[in-house]
Amino acid sequence: MAVLLLLLWIGTACWNALKPLPEGMHVRGASAPVAAASLQFLTDVTSANYYGQRSTQPNIHAATLELIRNARDFLVLDYFLFNEQGGPGGELRYEMGIRPVARELREALQALHAAQPQLPILLIIDPINSYYRRKLPPELSTLARAGIDVVMMDLDRLRDPNPLYSTTWRLSVGWWLKATNHGRWTNPLDAKGPTLSLGALSRIPHLKADHRKLALTGDGAGSLIGIVSSGNPHDASSAHSNVALRLAGEALRPLLNSELALARMSGWHGTEHFANFTAATARAATTEAAAPVATGMRAVVYTEGAIREALLQQLDATIRGDAVDIAQFYFSDRQVIEALLDASRRGATVRVVLDPNKDAFGFEKSGVPNREVASELIAASDAAIKLRWYRTHGEQFHSKLAAVRHGGRFWLLLGSANFTRRNLGDYNLEADVAVDAPADSELAAAVADWFETMWSNRPGASEYTADAEVYAEPSQLRYWQYRLMEGTGLSTF
Repeated sequence: MAVLLLLLWIGTACWNALKPLPEGMHVRGASAPVAAASLQFLTDVTSANYYGQRSTQPNIHAATLELIRNARDFLVLDYFLFNEQGGPGGELRYEMGIRPVARELREALQALHAAQPQLPILLIIDPINSYYRRKLPPELSTLARAGIDVVMMDLDRLRDPNPLYSTTWRLSVGWWLKATNHGRWTNPLDAKGPTLSLGALSRIPHLKADHRKLALTGDGAGSLIGIVSSGNPHDASSAHSNVALRLAGEALRPLLNSELALARMSGWHGTEHFANFTAATARAATTEAAAPVATGMRAVVYTEGAIREALLQQLDATIRGDAVDIAQFYFSDRQVIEALLDASRRGATVRVVLDPNKDAFGFEKSGVPNREVASELIAASDAAIKLRWYRTHGEQFHSKLAAVRHGGRFWLLLGSANFTRRNLGDYNLEADVAVDAPADSELAAAVADWFETMWSNRPGASEYTADAEVYAEPSQLRYWQYRLMEGTGLSTF
């Protein structure tokens, strides 16, 4: 009997870790021309001067509100966190740089719907916003009642990133323990949130997520416009440092198709509302493909595991004289780490800026995995890889970006994906965009200026980053703890 139970456990674990991906996942879009004028590199930067005075520049949120106000044809939003929850600390201190971004975005959607009641609006959210209960939170229920399509992503269709827990849960309590809307257990996600049922609590350790952060619309003339970001419209995250890219063109079409497919998978039935726009843009796409391209710039959308494939392809092509810049909130994926080390051994210049993994909504974290990975990168490259830490002050360096300069070309990748197994291994839902551009383009200059400002701490009034030694973690025990957590999925990164 014990052998049969073990075989059942192994079979269930293997199936749910390797089962076919739903339609809309692992998308590698077609490379499409993109006009330089449509590209806008957006950054949210929180920094402090030598006196501890903080400043925050919320450019991404402002650009998103503008996109919503100017939406035509349709609007699709997909966000991991879209709420005013205070987190485990339970209290948001708006006087300390926190902004009511969720309310502002919600009001923008209500105003858009009131001004254009026939405009199809689709909002996709992760179940974490409802604390893994079946019902929508009150703020988003207001949008749904007004006629906006609000869809909670069905995470059960995704593969298991934490099979040790998920498999045991399925074979024991998962088949009968329901995520009801009422319970009596303390809410670990929000100290001031509602109490939860045991069924809702039991879904948290699956550690699955729709982790995308994007907004897509049309311009009224058949062209797609979008913002792909690392930032959430989440009050408790509003002081985080983030990056985003605003762009227009047919490169975004695979991402739109992916969003609609995943919404359908989650029970949405509003596809017909997008039919007219699909027909219009099909004609526009034919015209765009036939038009001459003078900018030499192209964009591609990648999701989930396709993000890792694209990044590895770029890193593997680097040679002496090339340059790689990485900015990451979480960095732990073994394939990317090895590719970065190999690029350094071939003579490419590699610089990395990481979050120290010490701040989490009022609580102090242990530094895993970034501190262990940083020590490995420096030691294994004989200090050829240069690394600095972003100085956080309660908020997070939440950016997810890679930039590669190869000959006369510049390649930029950014979006929602941390460089971790969960984000790049076809587990979480993720969305990134890559742009290939001339090395002397305005986009390349904007990214370089942002990175150099952090790296060199300019202007002198701010201290953006600290030396690698500040958060060095040489402990081998801690290193193998990270490797175990990364390999098994028993982690939040």
